[in-house]
Amino acid sequence: MSTLVPEAARNITFLGQTDNDGHGDCLQVMVANGHAYMGTRTSRGLIVTDVRDPRAPRAVNFLPIHPNSHCLHLQQAEGLLLVIEEFDMKNFLTMKDYYGGSLNRGGSKGYGVRGQDYSAGMRVYDLKDPANPRPIGFLEVEGLGLHRIWWPGGRWAYASALLDGFTDHILITIDLADPTQPRIAGRWWIPGMHEAGGETPSWTGRYALHHAVVADDIAYGSWRDGGLTILDVADKSAPKLIAHRNWSPPFGGGTHSALPLHDRNLLVVADESVANVGQEQLKRTWVFDIREKSNPVSIATMPIPREQDYLAMGGQFGPHNLHENRPGSFQSSRTVFATWQSAGVRVFDIADPFRPEEVGYFVPPMPTHWMEPLRGRAKMRHTADIFVSAEGLIYITDYDMGLYILQWDGA
Repeated sequence: MSTLVPEAARNITFLGQTDNDGHGDCLQVMVANGHAYMGTRTSRGLIVTDVRDPRAPRAVNFLPIHPNSHCLHLQQAEGLLLVIEEFDMKNFLTMKDYYGGSLNRGGSKGYGVRGQDYSAGMRVYDLKDPANPRPIGFLEVEGLGLHRIWWPGGRWAYASALLDGFTDHILITIDLADPTQPRIAGRWWIPGMHEAGGETPSWTGRYALHHAVVADDIAYGSWRDGGLTILDVADKSAPKLIAHRNWSPPFGGGTHSALPLHDRNLLVVADESVANVGQEQLKRTWVFDIREKSNPVSIATMPIPREQDYLAMGGQFGPHNLHENRPGSFQSSRTVFATWQSAGVRVFDIADPFRPEEVGYFVPPMPTHWMEPLRGRAKMRHTADIFVSAEGLIYITDYDMGLYILQWDGA
C-alpha cells in the first residue's frame, strides 16, 4: 500500500493500511506490544492486527462477541484489555433517531430490544500472548451495556453505561482489584436521568455520557447534548460535581471528547459532528482555561480545516476523537491530534492557547467499499479514532477501510 496517495497531507507521511481481512468497520484503536486492538461497528468482534512492520500491517485474529451486540471501544494497560459490549441499537435507528433523543426514556428499552438476547457489559482480556487475547473476566450490567471506558491502568476504570432505569448513558466507576471479577463501585448522572428514581428529564435532545477522561482524580465528562461536567472522583463510590457547562443551545451539542492538560491548566473539548453537512450546525473543538475547576472558561476554538472545500464534499465534517495522551503514548500539552471525520486527521499547536494553529493533516482517499449500514450517512470517508505512539507513529481508523498507519513529521 506504499503507493496510496492522500487527498491532502502536511507534516504527516503515509506508511501502511489494512482493511483487517474484510473487517474494515473499525472504531477505537489501542496499540501495545507490536499489535493494534480495534473495536468494530458491525463485524461483532475484536480485531487484532500485527503492526510491528508499520508498512505491512496484517490482521492476525478476530474474537467474535454476541451477534446482537457491538464492541466499539476498548482500553489497554498493564497487560490487560478492557472491551465494552453493548446492544447494537444502530441496527434499528437512523442517525437522526440515534443522536436526536434519549435512548431509554420512559424505560421502554425500545428499538427492537424487547425479547432480544444480547451481551451487555465489559469483558477483560489477558494479553500475555499479544496476538491471542484470552478472556478472563466479564462485568455484566442490567441494561443495554457500556459505550466507552477510560482506564490507563491501576485499580479503577470509568465507563459510560446505559443501565435499566436511566434515560441514557451515565458514569460508572469500576473496581478492577480482581480483574477476573470487575464490579461497579459508584454511579453519577445529570439530575433528571434516573426515571426509575422518580426524576423527570427537563431537556430536549440527548443527554448521555459519551465518556470521561480522568486526571488527578478529576473526571472530565462529555455528555453529548448535555455538555461538560467536571467531577471529583477521589471517592470512587460517590463522585461529586465540581462544575457543569452546557453550550447547547446556542451551539449544536454533540459533546464527545475531553482532553485535560493539567500541567497548563487547559482542557480541550470536541463536539462531534453527528449528521451530514447541511443537517446540523458546524461543530467545534474548544479550548478551556481550567485554573479554577469550578469555573471553566472557553478561551478559543481550533481552526476549521480549509485546504479543501469539505462543505461541498458532504458527509460528516467535524470533530470526532482526540488522542488522549495515555501513559506510554505520545504525550504533549502543546500538540493536539484529532480526527475530523471527512477531513481526516488534524494536528494543532496550542503553544498560545488563545490562538491555536493547525500544523499538520492527513486526509485519506475515499473508501473503495462500505462496511456499515449507512442509516442516512452520506458515502464519505470517516476518520474515526486515533492513537499516537511515543515515537510519533499515528494509527487512525476508518468506518469502512480499517486501519491507517502514518508518521508524524512535525516538531
